[in-house]
Amino acid sequence: MSGEKAALQGLRVIELGNLIGAPFCGTLMAEFGAEVIKIEDPKVGDAGRYTGEVVDETSLYFVFLARNKKCITLDLRVPQGQEIFKRLVPLVDVVVENFRPGTLKKWKIDYPELSRINPRLILSHVSGFGQYGPYKERAAFDRIATAFAGQDYITGFPDKPPAHPGGSVADYLTGLFCTVGVMFAIYLRDLNKGQGQEIDLALYEGMFRVMNQVEEYDQLGVIPMRTGNTNPQFVPAETFLTKDGQWIAFHAGTDSIWKRFMKLMGREDLGDDPKFSIQRNRNQNREELHAIIADWVKNFEIKPLLELLWDAGIPSTKINNIADIFKDPHVQARKNIIETKLPSGRKIKTMGIVPKLSVTPGRVEFVAPPLGAYNEEVYRGLLQLSAEEYVDLKKQGVI
Repeated sequence: MSGEKAALQGLRVIELGNLIGAPFCGTLMAEFGAEVIKIEDPKVGDAGRYTGEVVDETSLYFVFLARNKKCITLDLRVPQGQEIFKRLVPLVDVVVENFRPGTLKKWKIDYPELSRINPRLILSHVSGFGQYGPYKERAAFDRIATAFAGQDYITGFPDKPPAHPGGSVADYLTGLFCTVGVMFAIYLRDLNKGQGQEIDLALYEGMFRVMNQVEEYDQLGVIPMRTGNTNPQFVPAETFLTKDGQWIAFHAGTDSIWKRFMKLMGREDLGDDPKFSIQRNRNQNREELHAIIADWVKNFEIKPLLELLWDAGIPSTKINNIADIFKDPHVQARKNIIETKLPSGRKIKTMGIVPKLSVTPGRVEFVAPPLGAYNEEVYRGLLQLSAEEYVDLKKQGVI
């Protein structure tokens, strides 16, 4: 990072694996100043390079996954590649990986071996079902993780099959939890003068952690069911169609906001009706209530309706598509979309940095380096290989 000091300046990370679970952790750390060295197979590279649409020979999917990362190639399947990796390990703080459990051991670079070389090393594993347990050998992607965690079971409408939530929610949640785990481990290591550790994340676990179903099932046997767009705990909190054919979402489910909303509607009688006066009763009568609100909403076009709701302090928004988001002044003001350049020089919009730190903000320095773009810097510079050794490794296909 150039300019002011970055939050993770001085932290060096090796990223192994493909696509999202572990690589998103690497992306977040790279955005805040960590030197992230991404190791890819010399022949094919990360699967993200071949996912989604391509512009100027660059996958637009890979743009946001590989930004700020020093991409190098190394064949970890061969002994020479494993030895090169072991020479890198003393120079780094963290390794994140998302291979199948047992892969690193097969390659003779598992944690017992790596921690012998570098006792300060933190190794974070991301896998479908974790490093132990009866399902540890099973493969998984985001769709499998959300289904196993129970998220699909409650997503969709009661009369339709379970639905997979849009996007790769489990993948990105896992990346977030991976980053949190790494930060915890770094703090403990540095506070206690030197001890590294392993981190173990199953792809379904982040999704399961945020669902909050365990206590009610344990105590009351409650199995949540699909309820469409409604929230069983807060009513009304729904999606409605406006006069001009736009979808609007608002939340007036707490008792205090509910009273303000009824005043706005001019329906204080509903606010006093025992069927709707308290949160629990509104839930029991939500279909009747939502029908009344839907009839009211369809009399308004979306812009004046939103102004009314905002003025009354009712949390609400138009349901945006990506074109709406690009034009939104709040998104622009908070720099949620920023501009950078592809390796070709073409300007491209990409997602902004989250979270926003006041003293050490993150940034995007570059995106989607070509396969092996940083080989010479890492191998000849950081690792100080001789020119002869470097050329020989390239000829043999090790790098």
